[in-house]
Amino acid sequence: MANIIRWSILFVCLLLAFTSSCFAVDVKDFGAKGDGKTDDTKAIIAAIQGARDGLVEFSKGDYLINKTIEVNLSSTGGIILSGKGGNAVIKMNAEGPAFRFIGTHAHGSSDPTTFDPITLRKERMPLVEGLEIRGNHAEADGLEFVNTMQTTLHAVLIRNVRTGLLFTSRNRNILINACHIYQTSGIGIHLNKVNIHQMIISGSHISYCKQGGIRVDESEIRNFQITGNDIEYNCDPNGKTAADIWIDCSKAGSVREGTIASNTIQAIPSAGGANIRFSGSPENPNNIGMWSITGNHISNQETIIKIDQARAISITGNTFIRGYDRHIQIDNSQNIVLNGNIFDHNDDYFPKDLIAHGGVSMNRTKNVIVSDNIIDGSGYGDEKFGGAITVQDCEEVSLIANQIRNPLQHGVFLLNSHHVLINNCRISNNQGSMVFSGITVDGDCRGGIITGNSVQLIDSKRIINHAKDVIIKDNY
Repeated sequence: MANIIRWSILFVCLLLAFTSSCFAVDVKDFGAKGDGKTDDTKAIIAAIQGARDGLVEFSKGDYLINKTIEVNLSSTGGIILSGKGGNAVIKMNAEGPAFRFIGTHAHGSSDPTTFDPITLRKERMPLVEGLEIRGNHAEADGLEFVNTMQTTLHAVLIRNVRTGLLFTSRNRNILINACHIYQTSGIGIHLNKVNIHQMIISGSHISYCKQGGIRVDESEIRNFQITGNDIEYNCDPNGKTAADIWIDCSKAGSVREGTIASNTIQAIPSAGGANIRFSGSPENPNNIGMWSITGNHISNQETIIKIDQARAISITGNTFIRGYDRHIQIDNSQNIVLNGNIFDHNDDYFPKDLIAHGGVSMNRTKNVIVSDNIIDGSGYGDEKFGGAITVQDCEEVSLIANQIRNPLQHGVFLLNSHHVLINNCRISNNQGSMVFSGITVDGDCRGGIITGNSVQLIDSKRIINHAKDVIIKDNY
């Protein structure tokens, strides 16, 4: 009896394995060689068209293609491109993306009631997993998605291309997880003139992309999460200005409701470079907003976070080090919170010949709270202007309970800024370095209140006031 049960179980397992394998097609069954020399383009197209159940497998090999393979989801139906064991390589030997996925969801939203029936029935969730895509041409790209719904990428490696992932036109509900976008001559993940709702990039490596890691240009985007990634060295020190993450609405578009959380974001210093950069429009500074930047380690660029023409940005609980010009630069913006961050000056990261000023600067910005931060060894090195925190031409700014240690020249520098509150901050230079002042106030600073601060400096001026209509009391 026991033998009959064992043989029955074995038969069922074999039957399931056989049935499962019948659902997939292997590109080699359609004539692909996978030898890195033969043109496998036609064979791969035939496999995609012949995949009755949508699963196209690439067994181990190097598959050379000589043109973009377009996957029209309305005709193929739901499609999965899968590399067995992650050992299959697609070598793109021409310009453009190796695969372009094209759907029909060009209108409506992610609300199911707005979908054309064909979208949910035949086009949902195009999936790419376990494949490497490698450029074999100077203008080769990785993958492009146009008008797709629920695109999912998992365990994909894209390298030596121009653009790793390109999203254009209109897409919805995108998941990118456990992917490696590496060593591109252009941008790692590019959202270019695209309308997207619901996009998550998580658990991925995006690095050594010379024109930026994640970049958004002239796009309409809502609900965008960038979480748990390693995003680093995405610039060319001798090339164009770049950023690890750059949201650019300076010409058109709006990008709102986003999170950058729990990432490591590092770089090589480059002229004009930033780790995170928001570039809004002076005609409508509301186009970039409602973003949280929290729980990241961010370091080693000319400016760590650079924000211009944005609103409703929360920067909390991050660690910063080595901002060569500034840690944070905020211009022409409003409704900003900077809370609970550490701006460190660990000697292990600062050889004697290294100059990295760091600090926080705000210009023409209003309604800001900067509270409960530790800022160590930072500030622009200028006796007449610049501090660990610099506030210029701003209004309605509260600096509360910050600890500023060993500032360069000034702890706080306040210039031509109205209704600024500096309260309960501690400013000290325990290393004995010469500091010009703890707090300097100059220009038109009416409505300012400086009270309850501890300014303990060695051989330096505690508070310098060249302004009128500023209340200064109970500081020690």
